Amino acid sequence: MVAAGIDADGIVHVLADRSLGAAPPARWASAAVALWRDLEADCLVAEVNQGGEMVAAVIAGVDPGVPVRAVRARRGKWLRAEPVAMLYEQGRVRHVGAFPDLEDEMTDFTREGLSNGRSPDRLDALVYALHELALKAGGTPRLRSI
Repeated sequence: MVAAGIDADGIVHVLADRSLGAAPPARWASAAVALWRDLEADCLVAEVNQGGEMVAAVIAGVDPGVPVRAVRARRGKWLRAEPVAMLYEQGRVRHVGAFPDLEDEMTDFTREGLSNGRSPDRLDALVYALHELALKAGGTPRLRSI
């Protein structure tokens, strides 16, 4: 679970990494709702490839008033991460505090995944958050030649 916000200048601020790792649905839903409340967030963005409607239903079981924006992965993790990496290169992302586990995944991630073979869950959450905030409405960052 990664939380982020965007300011009036289009700079994305990564605010929290409260990723749990493997956890039962009720536990991660409670943690997600707590994060949403703590940050007074607009919504929760949730990947539904594995859980479908179950994801929103479990969150609604904790708090039916939490808006959930379902996203479905249509491309591989590497391809989804590329435009987010460009946001970092353009200086459009700031971390508010240190997130060592997230940052470890960010620096270890390659086309083949993480060196330890695990899924980059924290990085994936970051990618979805930044896509929603900075790429969905604002378009994909572009490279240009000088």
